[in-house]
Amino acid sequence: MAHLKILKKIYGKRDIWSHKGQFGRLVAISGSKRHTGSPCFLGLAAYRAGCDLVYMVAPKRAADVAANFSPNLITEPLEGDKLIKKHIDKIISLIKEVRATAVAIGPGLWREKETLDTINELIKKINLPMVIDADAIRAVARKNEVLKRNCVLTPHADEFRALTGIMVKNLKERKKFVKEFAKKLNCVIVLKGHVDVISNGNKIFLNKTGTPYMTKGGCGDTLTGICGALLARGINTFDSACAAAYINGKAGELASKKYKQGLLATDLIGNIPKVI
Repeated sequence: MAHLKILKKIYGKRDIWSHKGQFGRLVAISGSKRHTGSPCFLGLAAYRAGCDLVYMVAPKRAADVAANFSPNLITEPLEGDKLIKKHIDKIISLIKEVRATAVAIGPGLWREKETLDTINELIKKINLPMVIDADAIRAVARKNEVLKRNCVLTPHADEFRALTGIMVKNLKERKKFVKEFAKKLNCVIVLKGHVDVISNGNKIFLNKTGTPYMTKGGCGDTLTGICGALLARGINTFDSACAAAYINGKAGELASKKYKQGLLATDLIGNIPKVI
């Protein structure tokens, strides 16, 4: 099966002289005063997916919550309650300082105009492989020329509508329009749903893992973290997207066996190593 081939390629046996940083340095830009959970979900999912170092860049309250939530999370607090243009230079400097190998952006940043404008400026300036989710998809929907070939977008149906102007109604339409717009935008798109539809504009991959219990907030942030981790490890955008969708959905399935409607994003994260 295609997903197993991809996973075996990613998670091969490690050399005994492996060292810190060899398996990815991810910078994640997420969170706001209200949405403090996003950095936690994203960062811990990235670690569980095998990334060596995850740097969480977030407005101060969200960064402080993440630092208090888990000592595994390295945080870089931004002054204020939301992402704004004065933060751009600091973020670009951090990416260079830590020698990041990939970036994740979007979850929990929210949709105020200056934040959306700032997101687009960052995407334009950053040349690393990048996974773009949530509010960052709303941002690039307004200015899609900032997208590059090394970007993965992970919209749900309404974010896909914002990006394309089309509300898809069935699987046939999802396959048609995901492939069409992945080609048009020259990036990889993961349209999340009961069946995830993934395309690079040429190939289409359908992922059927997942469960209706994954409606809780944070279960998309975990996908972003997993995909970011794989990009940071040097995996190409299409394989990263396919593998991340499979892992996230399967981890949700495993968690749902125990928790059903009580499933939380943190339960999903705990099952990522079992899937791998």
